[in-house]
Amino acid sequence: MTAHPILDFLWIIPLLPLLGSAMNGLFGAKWPNKIVNTVAISSTGLSFLCALEAVREFFQLSPEQIPWVRQYFTWIAAGNFRAGFDLQVDQLTVVMLLVVTGVGWLIHIYSTGYMAHEGGYYRFFSYLNLFMFFMLILVLAANYVLLFVGWEGVGLASYLLIGFYFLKKSASDAGKKAFIVNRIGDFGFMLGMFLLFRAFHTLDFQAIFTSSTLQGWPVELSGHLGTLTFASLLIFMGACGKSAQLPLYVWLPDAMEGPTPVSALIHAATMVTAGVYVVARSHVLFTHAPTAMLVVATVGCATAFFAATIGLVQTDIKKVLAYSTVSQLGYMFLACGVGAFSAGIFHLMTHAFFKALLFLAAGSVIHAMGGEQDMTKMGGLSKKIRWTYLTMLTATLAIAGFPPFAGFFSKDAILLNAFVSENGGRGAGYALYGVGLLTALLTSFYMFRLIFLTFHGEPRYDEHKVHVHESPNSMLVPLMILAVLSIVGGWVAAPALWHGPDYFTNFLSPLFGQGAALAAEEAGAYNLELWLVVVAVTTSLIGLAIAFWMYLKRPTKPAELAQSLKGVYTTLFNKYYVDELYAAAVVKPLLWISTNVFWKAADVAGIDGAVNGIAEGITAVGDGTRHTQSGNTRSYAMWMVIGAIVVIAIIFFWPGVGKPIVGMVR
Repeated sequence: MTAHPILDFLWIIPLLPLLGSAMNGLFGAKWPNKIVNTVAISSTGLSFLCALEAVREFFQLSPEQIPWVRQYFTWIAAGNFRAGFDLQVDQLTVVMLLVVTGVGWLIHIYSTGYMAHEGGYYRFFSYLNLFMFFMLILVLAANYVLLFVGWEGVGLASYLLIGFYFLKKSASDAGKKAFIVNRIGDFGFMLGMFLLFRAFHTLDFQAIFTSSTLQGWPVELSGHLGTLTFASLLIFMGACGKSAQLPLYVWLPDAMEGPTPVSALIHAATMVTAGVYVVARSHVLFTHAPTAMLVVATVGCATAFFAATIGLVQTDIKKVLAYSTVSQLGYMFLACGVGAFSAGIFHLMTHAFFKALLFLAAGSVIHAMGGEQDMTKMGGLSKKIRWTYLTMLTATLAIAGFPPFAGFFSKDAILLNAFVSENGGRGAGYALYGVGLLTALLTSFYMFRLIFLTFHGEPRYDEHKVHVHESPNSMLVPLMILAVLSIVGGWVAAPALWHGPDYFTNFLSPLFGQGAALAAEEAGAYNLELWLVVVAVTTSLIGLAIAFWMYLKRPTKPAELAQSLKGVYTTLFNKYYVDELYAAAVVKPLLWISTNVFWKAADVAGIDGAVNGIAEGITAVGDGTRHTQSGNTRSYAMWMVIGAIVVIAIIFFWPGVGKPIVGMVR
């Protein structure tokens, strides 16, 4: 009996969902839904239990044993290069394991109620289990090559699940859009890996992060850009695709075409955070490249604000949450960019709780409304679907940053770290903080706008045609569990408000260090932190008050503002026309080149023309010569005479050919 049964056999954790996916995929079409449910939920539930056991064993390890790395077999070997099926566990892995398996399991349970009457039921759960497998490979991988397998795998699963309703053109188009946009980012990710291999001759995390080469590598400031800066930026390019940051964010809002549980699991809680995870995992590289970190912070901050402005005017309940997700991911990158990797991962964890809850509660609303997603056609639902309302309100208070909800602690940590950041100068830190604070105001406004439009006011639907009803327990129980996590999930950092320890930061500090904000706090900036907390909460209150005034006290005001600011409103409603810009600048030119150059010119006229031309020439020759076979005796005699004359002419008149024959005759 080994001392660490799960840590020694880490492959068990991802293997269980893979087995569930295979069983439902191969046999589920012939099984009733109950057996499909049993396979899907038990496989992910057992994986969650194994993850809990792995965490328990992890806490028994000595500091010298962390990270815990296990090499199972060599996958790729070429010369001195080795890429193995190697898995590892450290503090960052622990957080990601619990989020992926725990939230994933709850969403599987919710899905049994939400998808109960959908076609392709077994196929849905096979895809969902497959996603869990690849996501677990991604967070457990001990090298960039295996991580990239999980990275591409979650992209594949996302494509399959976004396009689950494949007979619906908008869904299949959204799946293709997600797949193609992510390939752009992944191209950069691969180039980044090639650069790292060229510099370190390995892609194993520990070999790179602890190498003497890296430790002696000079910090690459602006004007002295080198391999680490470019490698970090290329890895961040991949993260921008997976985590929907500018300019590669356009796939995520369209991904709402997939079933709502997919939006909750993949496009809110887990897969889209993979980019944040990779940046945090590569923190040693980024800290050697401050220019790359400044780019990460700037792009994250810009994305957070940009997506929040679009969310102000959207009417589709899932689209509002989609742009909210893009915005919150921007906050996470802002944290990583200012060196607060612990704060970024903290927000990743709390966001997984409240954003999964928001999407699942939105699914419960859609279920109650018979499939309706337009908030302008809802209203007055708070008394009819009480539990859905209370859980969604809890998640809204969390994302808006009100104490004591989870989002308050994680968002406050990000804003504090941005304020004290000195990368790019204090002015840059103040600017990032200011934009982040303004984004918090917008977040509070559009989230309470969603609450007021959906649950308050007079019903704006035909109550005789729409039978509003609460969701079944299989959907409500996960909502309640996530609501509790959305309340208490941030309390591990609460003692810091009264000079106590920040348990989450302390847990990750062996990996990331203390961070700038904690160092500033120790230097006597505690009062500054309290003031920033007051400012942040006041900002969220202002957003709530404006939404309350506009949508409950003066419900005609939004329409009046939209009319008076028609240009601004139209621009925001049409998402800054970015999709149209991409269509005009990228998609249409590529289609024209593909159609007129690669297809008509190269393929049809060139390749097909050559092949078909040869065939047509031979056909013409054959067609001409076949007329010699006429069956006419006189015609055959004439051809024999002509042939004899040709042979005699060759013998006597062709230089070098007829001489030997003439000599023999003589």
